[in-house]
Amino acid sequence: MPSSRPYVVLHGYLGARRDASKSLTFAELHDPSLATVVQLVSTPVKGEDASNTPHQLLRNLQQYTPVAVEGTIVSRKAPKTSKSVDTSRVTDVEIKVENVMALNHFPEDIIMTQETAFPPEQRHLQIRNDANIRDALAFRSQATHIIRDELCGNLRFTEIETPLLFKSTPEGAREFLVPTRSPGLAYALPQSPQQYKQILMASGIPRYMQVAKCFRDEDLRADRQPEFTQLDLEMAFAGSEDVMQTIEAVVRRLWAECLGEHSLPNPIQRMTYEEAMSRYGSDKPDLRLGSEIRRVEYMLPVDLVQKIGPLTDPIVEVMKLRIAEDGQDTRRFVSSFMDSAESLPFVQNPDGQPGIFIFDSRKPLQGLQPFGFEAAEQLEEMLELEDGDLVVLQARKNAPFSTGSTPIGNLRLALHKAAVKQGLIEAPKGFEFLWITDFPLFRPDNDVDMGQGGSAGISSNHHPFTAPKTAADVDLLLTDPLQAKADHYDLVVNGVELGGGSRRIHNAKMQEFIMRNVLRMSDDRMKDFAHLLEVLRAGCPPHAGIALGFDRLVAVMLGKESIRDVIAFPKSGKGEDLLVKSPSRMTEGQLETYHLKLRG
Repeated sequence: MPSSRPYVVLHGYLGARRDASKSLTFAELHDPSLATVVQLVSTPVKGEDASNTPHQLLRNLQQYTPVAVEGTIVSRKAPKTSKSVDTSRVTDVEIKVENVMALNHFPEDIIMTQETAFPPEQRHLQIRNDANIRDALAFRSQATHIIRDELCGNLRFTEIETPLLFKSTPEGAREFLVPTRSPGLAYALPQSPQQYKQILMASGIPRYMQVAKCFRDEDLRADRQPEFTQLDLEMAFAGSEDVMQTIEAVVRRLWAECLGEHSLPNPIQRMTYEEAMSRYGSDKPDLRLGSEIRRVEYMLPVDLVQKIGPLTDPIVEVMKLRIAEDGQDTRRFVSSFMDSAESLPFVQNPDGQPGIFIFDSRKPLQGLQPFGFEAAEQLEEMLELEDGDLVVLQARKNAPFSTGSTPIGNLRLALHKAAVKQGLIEAPKGFEFLWITDFPLFRPDNDVDMGQGGSAGISSNHHPFTAPKTAADVDLLLTDPLQAKADHYDLVVNGVELGGGSRRIHNAKMQEFIMRNVLRMSDDRMKDFAHLLEVLRAGCPPHAGIALGFDRLVAVMLGKESIRDVIAFPKSGKGEDLLVKSPSRMTEGQLETYHLKLRG
């Protein structure tokens, strides 16, 4: 008589097995996504060859083997505990096994447990064995879907794929070149779709977006990879306000649907580059840390200014960090930090080491004797000092900001990180968003490889297609371009730059003037941009855009330290894929095909 129980065929990975007796076996079947587990129950069928039954096959298979299991569904009680599996993932039914088919074999020489740490050379096993990696990749997929739905569904953007085989143009970073079989000719992989998306603006496409692959041959850090993904968009007949409002809509939806966070500010706070550098010593400040920086050289005794560094007429800045209530605890922290490798950049600063003081009411002038009575009193009131507070002085050149951080800004981050690591203060929580605006249009630059190839000794702070902020900034192009401000904006969260954008130059004459007369590009360099100038000349409308680092965005949302934790197959610190062994050395035949020769 046929069974009334539902009959199923399930596919997945064999989990832990327990042989209760010769005639009773329990096993776990992990679903193909490794997210849930169903229990298998197997008993031998009477009258069959005992050595060739599904029951015996199940007992012989290695854990982690991919299998197909046929059987009937039986209800079961919830399991009590299990060391091998998270019981919250176990279903409330089990399968009475009627047939098992191994779909491949899992080798005995691979040792896989929950504690196994696989090297990058076995990335496939890293992913399979670590739910955190799989969850991050699923989160990434969800975020991509939301972004596309918001931009293309709600905001009427058109997703367009731009070419990956581009041409070499100096935009600010080193490029990867792709040789061709035509002697002397090569493509360049795009640093971004910047020029193509500006071309689209002149092509009658009102709103473009793309989840784009980009390539930069640059030094690698935790938040950089030679190939990376960015959310790229551009809007015709638009300015910076339109772009910022669009991105804020995307970010608010991402945080709401992926993280359940509905309290993001609307609109997001804004701060100029000058203010961010002055108050936090960084163009991507983490506002959660506090410890604002103040200028104090005007109140300090002359002899103290001379002692803190070799600079003549320096800017001197101060900040405080709340470490402990007891000054002795703060002293121990300072001693351990100064003995660590993290202190070396600050100790070896040619403009002077930091001056470090501990506010202690038991000491003369509360531990601020070098400041003198008047300055110590002013400092106590200005910083609202309490016992145990760490007070830091740092000198820097009396010159306009031109980089992304100052020595005291970097020290602010390093001290806070060390204090968190030692358990003296709590790690910051939540998300603090910020738009940084009004960047300098240009910066001093003597590195031709990293600039735009001009001879003026300056380069574009963002890229050479960024428009000056105001008419007054246009006038400064003729007299003092380093003072000109850009219509450039960066989105920052928790001290991480998620991305940057700008209003673009849409007038061909203005674009040519900046390249030829301000940056002083050579005629050969100008030819690299002839296509873009022709596009702008053909009635290109005003436009603006932005690019967000998508890998970085996902890492921030998940609280990951490195973007490698949210990329399926990341490159190593040397730019290598250790699983597939790339890059690979070119053979003599390949070199000959592409008309190349090795030097040295």
